[in-house]
Amino acid sequence: MTAGQLPRWVDYGLMPALNVAAAFLVSGLVVLLIGENPVEAVKVLVWGSLGWNEGIGFTLFYATNFIFTGLAVAIAFHAGLFNIGGEGQAYLGGLGVALACLALDRYVPWWVTLPVAVLGAAAFGAAWAFIPALLQAKRGSHVVITTIMFNFIAASMMVYLLVNLLSKRGSMQPETRTFESGGRLPLLQDVLPGTDFGSAPVNLSFLLALAACLLVWVVVWRTRLGYEIRTFGANPVAAVYAGISPLRITVVTMLMSGGLAGMMAINEIMGSQHRLLIEFVAGYGFVGIAVALMGRAHPIGIVFAAILFGMLYQGGAELAFEMPTITRDMIVVIQGLVILFAGALEHMFRPVLLRIFGVLAARPAPVA
Repeated sequence: MTAGQLPRWVDYGLMPALNVAAAFLVSGLVVLLIGENPVEAVKVLVWGSLGWNEGIGFTLFYATNFIFTGLAVAIAFHAGLFNIGGEGQAYLGGLGVALACLALDRYVPWWVTLPVAVLGAAAFGAAWAFIPALLQAKRGSHVVITTIMFNFIAASMMVYLLVNLLSKRGSMQPETRTFESGGRLPLLQDVLPGTDFGSAPVNLSFLLALAACLLVWVVVWRTRLGYEIRTFGANPVAAVYAGISPLRITVVTMLMSGGLAGMMAINEIMGSQHRLLIEFVAGYGFVGIAVALMGRAHPIGIVFAAILFGMLYQGGAELAFEMPTITRDMIVVIQGLVILFAGALEHMFRPVLLRIFGVLAARPAPVA
């Protein structure tokens, strides 16, 4: 371990755990101030998310969304890019999924529709990230500004499409028709024998999310393209000197990032809602930023961080039901604290840990 550097297990394991513990400590103080027992609140939250089959199913369902959006943010991080447009890219990905399902669901089984829906989700999400990538690479327009603006454009465009073009004839609801069986993914408990998640909508896309994690790991750490992405993210000047094209890396990385964000829609549209509707993204794209930060932009870390946020979503709903004093707004506050400590304050404990491990490293080895 060199000066100013922590062991990998500390950087990727201990420090995120300390951040989460700090967030829950502050949340416990808030719960205490409103007159509830924070220990009991934690018990209800954990039981509601992991203590019964249906709760586990909902936790994994939410985690699936966070894995896709977390991977989207993470792969952009490695190139030194901050893709904050996961919401819009996932929204457009939903359009790609819906078009595939509407075209095929009455004629073919789901396993024929699924590859087309995956391609549609990835292609539409990537296309929505293409213009911000090109503006960043060609014109120097910061990708944070352009991607967040494209979130609003995507929302407005989807409202227009659902109200005027895609809604059912004679219906006032801004949504497509419900897909037939050829446009619906099977539940995870129907795919994995011996599992039972009750009425939870966790479906085959959870396995697809895990496969995406493996693919991202291979691309980023085991291919020449991944090496170029990480080199460009670490030092753009040195990357250019080594012959790496900033235009190519920026555009290719943002296309992959947008494609991953778009694939989030498979879980919601084809796996749960079985139709395209307004605001199905529900903030998952922004939570993906915190998931990527907490997971240190590594697929394994992202899986664990996604499960944590899935627990907060599912366990928070149970907590609001079991302890009415703790409202849904309070649950949002707890989630916000986790995001705060995992994001803006992620390096808060680093100086202390550096001193501790610096002292330990400086100790002389014991004499045999």
